[in-house]
Amino acid sequence: MTDAQDLTTPKSMMSPRAPTRRGFLALASGAAAFAAGRGSAVAEPALGEDGLYHEPWFLQSFLDLREDLESAAAAGKRLAIMWELRGCPYCRETHLVNFADAGISKYIRDNFEVLQLNLVGSRKVTDFDRQELSEKDLAQKYGIRFTPTFQFFPPSAGGIEAKEAMAREVARAPGYLKPPHFLLMFRFVREQAYERGSFRDFLAANG
Repeated sequence: MTDAQDLTTPKSMMSPRAPTRRGFLALASGAAAFAAGRGSAVAEPALGEDGLYHEPWFLQSFLDLREDLESAAAAGKRLAIMWELRGCPYCRETHLVNFADAGISKYIRDNFEVLQLNLVGSRKVTDFDRQELSEKDLAQKYGIRFTPTFQFFPPSAGGIEAKEAMAREVARAPGYLKPPHFLLMFRFVREQAYERGSFRDFLAANG
C-alpha cells in the first residue's frame, strides 16, 4: 500500500445480487449527474442533515463494497472512498475548493466512482469479505483516523477478500491535499503509478 500521509494536513426490495440495482440508482441520480457534467460550471454540493457536503455526482450506493468495485471496473473507472465527519473544516475545503475546480471534478468524475462514508456513521456497509459493519466500525477496521481520508482500491475485485483489510488498498490520502496535489493523487491511482513508486516520487516527477 502507498499513501500520501506525509503530504497532507493532519437496500432495496430487490435481491441483493440483482443485476438491475445499479441501473435503478443510475436512473434515480441521472438528472443530477447530467447537470454536474455539463460545461465548465460545477454544481454546488448540498449540505445534508448529517452535516456532510454531498456532491451530486458521488456514487449512489447500496453500500456493498465488492459490488461497487465491480460496477466501477465495468465502467472503466476506479473506486475511491471518501471518509468525512460533521464539522470537519478540511472536508468542507475539499468540497468548496478542490471539487469546485471544474478540471479536477471532471477528471475524477470521468475516472472514478467516489463513495462517501461517515467516520462515525451508523449505516451498514458490506465489506469485500462480506462482513457487514456500521460505517464507524468499518472505519476502525481500516484504521481511518483523519478526515478527509481517501482510500483507493485495485482496478478489479479478484482476490481482494482474501487480503488483510488495509492491504486491500493501493493508496491512501489521509488529510487535506491542496488542489494541484489532490489532482495528482487521483492521477497517481488512475495511471497505476503506485506499481512503480511512491506518491512522493510521482509528485516530484509531475508537480
